[in-house]
Amino acid sequence: MIVEYIRYSVPAARTDEFLAAYREASVELDASPHCLAYELSRCHEEPGSYVVRIEWESLAGHLQGFRTSPEFKRFFAKVQPFFEQIQEMRHYEVSGVVARKSV
Repeated sequence: MIVEYIRYSVPAARTDEFLAAYREASVELDASPHCLAYELSRCHEEPGSYVVRIEWESLAGHLQGFRTSPEFKRFFAKVQPFFEQIQEMRHYEVSGVVARKSV
């Protein structure tokens, strides 16, 4: 598994538009067999800062699978208006230090 993190800085006036774009784009993530999970989080201390976290089954699944698919074209068309707000976009491997508690 590989985890992609995309960090955004979104002006307050575009918050609703940004959230709506990702809600709509989630259809394509749900349709991709390469996407295992995703979440969009807003920073408490800096409300204009957002992080998108996407779990991919592999780096190749993301780059050669999803990014070459029709789903990616539709996904990108929905989030492309916020491309300039990206501060960072990177892939990470999950280390052996992991825990998750049920709430």
